[in-house]
Amino acid sequence: MTSTTLLKAPERRVHASLTASAEKRLLEHLARHAPAWLTSDQLTALGLFGQLAAGLCYALTPFHRNWLLLCCAMLAINWLGDSLDGTLARVRHKQRPRYGFYLDHICDLFGSIALMAGIALSGLAHGWVCAGLLAGFLLLAGESFLATHTLGRFHLSQGPFGPTELRLLMIAGNLTAWEHPRVAILGHRPLLYDLGGTIGIAFMFSAAILTAIRHAAQLAHEEPLP
Repeated sequence: MTSTTLLKAPERRVHASLTASAEKRLLEHLARHAPAWLTSDQLTALGLFGQLAAGLCYALTPFHRNWLLLCCAMLAINWLGDSLDGTLARVRHKQRPRYGFYLDHICDLFGSIALMAGIALSGLAHGWVCAGLLAGFLLLAGESFLATHTLGRFHLSQGPFGPTELRLLMIAGNLTAWEHPRVAILGHRPLLYDLGGTIGIAFMFSAAILTAIRHAAQLAHEEPLP
C-alpha cells in the first residue's frame, strides 16, 4: 500500500467520550423513527447550516447579546445534523463509507473556520485565542485522519471529550457570557471565552502531541526496520 492509496472506510470507530453511550442510544432511536423522505445528505447539510449559522450569530453578538441565545439553538441543530447523518445511513444499511467520511469531515472543517471567525468578530474572545483554537482543532483533525488511514481506527473523541461535549461547553459558555462576559480570577477580569479558549488550546495541543507520539510508536513497532 502506498501513500497515494485512497482513504478507505475506518475499520473501527473509537468513541469514548462522557456522553457517547447515551448519545448512541438516542441517535439510533431517532434514526429508526425518522421519516422516510429524510436522507443522510440532508442531515449533513443541516449540520453544516447549523455551524455556519452559529458563526453568524456570534458575529452579530456585538449588535445585541440575544444572538448568543440563538447561537445555542444553532449549535443544537449542528449536533442533530452532524451526529445523525451517519447513524441514519447505518440503520438503513445505505452506507457510502468513503463518500460519507469525506463529506462529513470537509463540512466540519469549513464549519469550524466559520465558527471561530464568528467568535473572533463577537468580541467575546481575542483573535489570537480563536486562531489558536482553530489551529488546535485542525491539528487534531489532521492527526485523526492520518491515524484512520494508517491504523484503521477513527477517533471521534480525545479522552472524555468529543464533539458533543464541546458543543455543550459552548452552549454553557454562551449562556454564561450572555450575562457575564468576563470572569474574576486572581484579581483580574479576563473575558470568559479567552480563559476557556486558552484552556482549550493547551488541551488540544497536548492531546495532539501525546497522540502523535503514541501512534508513531505503534507504527514503528508494527513496521520494524529489517
